[in-house]
Parts: sequence; C-alpha cells; structure tokens
Amino acid sequence: STDEVHGASAELAVHPDHRRCGIGHQLVESLIGATAHERLRLWAHGEQAVAAAALARSFDFTHSRVLWQMRRSLLAPLPDVVLPDGISMRTFVPGADDAPWLELNGRAFAGHPEQGEWTMVDLHQRMSEPWFSPSGFLLANDDATGALIGFHWTKVHGRHNSHGHEAIGEVYVVGVDPAWSGHGLGRALTVAGLQHLRSLGLGQAMLYVDATNTAAIRLYESLGFSRWDTDVMYLLTPNPCS
Repeated sequence: STDEVHGASAELAVHPDHRRCGIGHQLVESLIGATAHERLRLWAHGEQAVAAAALARSFDFTHSRVLWQMRRSLLAPLPDVVLPDGISMRTFVPGADDAPWLELNGRAFAGHPEQGEWTMVDLHQRMSEPWFSPSGFLLANDDATGALIGFHWTKVHGRHNSHGHEAIGEVYVVGVDPAWSGHGLGRALTVAGLQHLRSLGLGQAMLYVDATNTAAIRLYESLGFSRWDTDVMYLLTPNPCS
C-alpha cells in the first residue's frame, strides 16, 4: 500500500518450507523496483526474526519503528471504571460525531507518525469496514462544555472473515485530549472498552503500542497486559542522486 505522506509500505513473509532459497531477497528487490524514487517501509513480524533483520540491512534499510503486541485474558477480573468528576461516557454517533472526533484525534495524537494525520476519508474508510461497530466506539464528554475529551475505539478480529483463529478483541485506539492528561481518563476508557469486549463473549484482548511509549506500556501492564510479540518496521529512503 502507499501513503501520500509516508510512502509505500509492505509486509514480507516466506513460508517456512521455502526459506533460505533467496525468495525473500527476490521479493525485496521487486518491491524496491516497484517503488523507485519513493520511501519504502517494510514490516517484519517478530523482532526475533534474525534473517529478516539481516535481509533488511543487506538492502540498506534502517531500523525505524518497533511495535509491541500485548495481550491479556478477558476471563481475568477487570477493575471498575472510574471516570473523573464531571465526565460522562457514551457511544459514537455516526455523522454527528465524525468531525468532533477527528479534531480530538488530531489533538490527542499530534506528531504521531500515522494516527495524528487521519482525514475524514481515513475515518470513513474504517467506518465502512465490516468490523466497525458504534457500540464499541466509546467517547468521553466534558459535561460542562459538551466537548469530546477522550475515546476508546475497540475492534473484533475473526468474526466477519476467516483469520484462522478464535475471535479476539482489540484495543484499537485510545486517545485523550492533552488538556485532560493525568486525570485517569485513559485508564477509565481502556477498562470500559475491555468490559465491552468481554460482554461480547470474547476471551482475549490484544493491542499494539510503540515500544518507545513507556507511559502507555506501564498503563497496559497495570491492567494485566503482557508483551506477546514484536513487529519491526524498516525504512528505505531513496538516494536523490540515483
């Protein structure tokens, strides 16, 4: 896929029975040829994949981003939802909440390499996906002003198509207005979303978080999540002289 800002991206995988035959090398060469003169982001799933790291280095890719996948059981106890005073929670209303949510998302993720630059098109693309459910898109409102100040967008994998595994819930995105940082709102929204996922009969929840986001990792660990796997993004920047 290609992002107008960040360039092309790809995920590379070779069947275990056909590794060490040069297939990965050929695939990367083809990707570089197809994306000449633009940035190429290559995702490798599982940081422990030494062969993937060596292959990336051989083509002068740089180690750019690390995502942790974290998981927790939804069968284990969950804490109560404790909202700050003067804050209420409700579900997303398509149409009415689109623009206010987009503004909040931009504030909450200012400077984020992907999430903070969402447009209305990006939002509506997700809303058109079969997994989208307004009941799993939780919003926090400031009762005094009516303004949106936080959200937890949940997702369910494996119910609408075959993923080869039992359905699992995801903490898709949690965002809080910077003005409300430090009030426990992110924790309350996360717990509320987990309770919603458990109410659907799901047994597991997962999430992705940047390895550098230590504050978020501490929050998720305090809620029973632990590191499950690691995904690494490698970046190839074109030589302007080539």
